[in-house]
Amino acid sequence: MDGNGRWAAERGLPRTEGHRRGADSVQTIVETCGEMGIEFLTLYAFSTENWKRPKTEVAALMKMLERFLKTKTEEMQKQNVRLQAIGRLHDLPEAVQNQLHKSIAQTSQNTGLTLILALSYGAREEILDGIRSLLDSVEKGHLDKAMIDADVFSKHLYTRYYPDPDLLIRTSGEMRLSNFLLWQLSYTEFYITQTLWPDFRKEQFHEAIREYTRRDRRFGGVK
Repeated sequence: MDGNGRWAAERGLPRTEGHRRGADSVQTIVETCGEMGIEFLTLYAFSTENWKRPKTEVAALMKMLERFLKTKTEEMQKQNVRLQAIGRLHDLPEAVQNQLHKSIAQTSQNTGLTLILALSYGAREEILDGIRSLLDSVEKGHLDKAMIDADVFSKHLYTRYYPDPDLLIRTSGEMRLSNFLLWQLSYTEFYITQTLWPDFRKEQFHEAIREYTRRDRRFGGVK
């Protein structure tokens, strides 16, 4: 979800206004995924690196996140959306953690789209945490190190309950991964658009899906 700050700067608005407009795009894309029958949507909402931003901006983002969860949980219920979250959630402010856990619990029985928010998330941190989890399992005798392979390691990551992504959409034209799902994106298709996230709506999402359906996915093999 990149480009909120640039969207605001281009219009002479504060960065927080870009984030507010970006939240509108979140709602639109979640609704669109539900309409299309998409099963999983992961949004890179706040990275571990984002903590380095000015404290006032971080505080505003956390307040916005808490308010989003409070006001949108009922809509998620109506849309049959199941909310989940990945990342170092314990680093979030207590009020945000409490509301997040409450929203997750309220939507836990829903069977439609699974919306996964990546919060205080960094792929390198996830991999390190996965290694620590593996070592702990070996030390406690729950796992034979000879049995460790890619599938076993995947079960120790934050994303162990979800499939690897089929498509990565990168807004604002950025050509980098930005420490996002480095392990899980091995065979994911990439779609790069110059559109900034606050302007990314249903039409742009449909175009990304159309482009994806034209791809020939070989997963390292040949046809």
